[in-house]
Amino acid sequence: MLRYVGKRILMLIPVMLGVSLIVFCMIYFTPGDPAEYMLGVDATPEAVAAMREQLGLNGTFLEQYIRYIGKIITRFDFGTSYSTHRSVTTEILDRFPNTFRLALLSMVVSAVLGIILGIISATKQYTIFDNMASAFALIGTSMPSFWFGLMLIIWFCLKLKWFPPSGFDTPAQWVLPTICLGLGSTATVTRQTRSSMLEVIRQDYIVTARSKGQLESVVVLKHGLKNAMMPIITVIGNSFGVHLGGAMLTETVFSIPGIGKMMVDAIAIKNYPVVQGGVLFIALCSSVVNLLVDLLYAYIDPRIKAQYSKKKVKKPAANQKTKGVA
Repeated sequence: MLRYVGKRILMLIPVMLGVSLIVFCMIYFTPGDPAEYMLGVDATPEAVAAMREQLGLNGTFLEQYIRYIGKIITRFDFGTSYSTHRSVTTEILDRFPNTFRLALLSMVVSAVLGIILGIISATKQYTIFDNMASAFALIGTSMPSFWFGLMLIIWFCLKLKWFPPSGFDTPAQWVLPTICLGLGSTATVTRQTRSSMLEVIRQDYIVTARSKGQLESVVVLKHGLKNAMMPIITVIGNSFGVHLGGAMLTETVFSIPGIGKMMVDAIAIKNYPVVQGGVLFIALCSSVVNLLVDLLYAYIDPRIKAQYSKKKVKKPAANQKTKGVA
C-alpha cells in the first residue's frame, strides 16, 4: 500500500509542472506590462526598465520560468505581490481557511442533498418523486452561481433580512455562500447516485435480503448504498476540487476574503504572481484530494486493498513433475 501511495505522490510532480507551465505561458504572453501599469502612463522608459528589473521581468521566457520554479521547489516561494509587497505564500495561507471552509461546507451540502435525491429517484423510479428530484437537480445545476448568489442576497438579505449579505466570519454568513456553491454540484451527485443505485438494487443479493424480511431502509442503505458508494465518492471528491477552484464568483459576490476573490482582484491590476500562486495552490489541493479519494477506496472496498497486500499467493508450477511415478 505504501508503494502505491509513493507512486501517486510521484505522479503529482509532472501534473504540477504541467499546470505551472500552462499558467506561466498564459501570463507571459498576456498583453500589457505590469511595470507600466504600476508606474502609470507618464513613467519614463528608464523608470519602467528599473521596475521590470526589480520585479524580475527581465530575461527570456525560459530564464524567468526556471527562476520561478526554482523558488517554489527550494523555498516554496510563489513570489511577491505587486500591490501589497507581501509574500504570495503568506497571502494564500491567510485566505485559504475561508476558501477551504466554503468548499468543505458546499461539498457536504451537495453530498447530502445529492445522495438523498439520488436514493429517492432510484427507489421511486418513474414516479412523481423521481421527476421532482430530477427537476430540482437540473434547476440547481443550470443556474449560474453569480446570478443565484445575487438572488439569494436580494431575497434573504435585503427583503427578509435573515442573513448578512457579505463576510464569512460567523455561521450566519456561511449559509448563503454554501447554498450558492453547493447546489450546483448537487445534480452531478444526484445523477451518479441514481445510476449506481439502479444498478445495485437489481442485483440478486438485494432480492435475497428482501426475501429474508429485511426492512426496506436496511436493504437500501446497508446493502444498496454501501455497494454503490464507489462512483459516488469519486464524484464527491472531484466536486471538492471544483469547489476550491470554482469559488471565485461566489467569493466575489458575497465579498468573502478567500483565494478566489484574491485572484479576481489580482487579475484586475495585473498582479501576476498572485494569480500564478493561487492557480498552482488550488491545483495542488485538488491533486491531494484526488489522492485521498483513491486511498479511501481501499478502506471501503476490501478487493482494492487486497490488490496492494504484501501477501501474494504463489501459483503452482504448470508443468510440475509427479514424484514416485514408475
